[in-house]
Amino acid sequence: MHIKLQNISKSYQSGTESIHVLKEIGFTIESGSWLTITGPSGSGKTTLMRLLSGIELADKGQITLGELDAMIATEEERRSFRRDFVGYIFQDFQLFDQFDVLTNVMIPLLPYKSKVEVEKKAKEILEMVGLHHRLKHMPSQISGGEKQRTAIARALMNDPQLILCDEPTGNLDLENRNHIMSILQGIHQKGVTIVLVTHDPELAKYGDMRFEMRDGKVSDMTLKV
Repeated sequence: MHIKLQNISKSYQSGTESIHVLKEIGFTIESGSWLTITGPSGSGKTTLMRLLSGIELADKGQITLGELDAMIATEEERRSFRRDFVGYIFQDFQLFDQFDVLTNVMIPLLPYKSKVEVEKKAKEILEMVGLHHRLKHMPSQISGGEKQRTAIARALMNDPQLILCDEPTGNLDLENRNHIMSILQGIHQKGVTIVLVTHDPELAKYGDMRFEMRDGKVSDMTLKV
């Protein structure tokens, strides 16, 4: 999925104060590329990811996500875009504690497809990420690495063209971190566009290009050869 941002700014209101989170940001991600975004907490990384998913709108500028002009699209069009094309992986997993691993992975597609079809696909993806033996386990019964792999499996259910990873290894040890990154590399090799946000400088080696965010601005753009 080709992505283009031009002159993007975003502010939030805190009482009478306006906090400028993103300031005139612009960049392009070619379809099938992997962009890694580094930077300290509070630099605007997560806000940028929410704009790339269409969850939030910028105050000004232009955001093109594949065929979607996010700034003029309706809320329903942006919701459909996320459902059809985007997988979102969070640092805190965002699993439903009351459901087992299999159900957590199935949930995004259950309202739109038959349960038999969704369950078959969920089992296939869970086997791909090495969780075929954890289908009926509850989130409280699996490790942090297994929770993140469950979250990845859920993000893959809609065959996304774009995967957004917001600190996906932040709560994991070194072994699990490397396992998660290996899974993401395999997904990327299939032509999926990936945007990875991290504060971990060790992860900056992943991807085709990277930049650092500081104080709501992009700096140190690097294109890897």
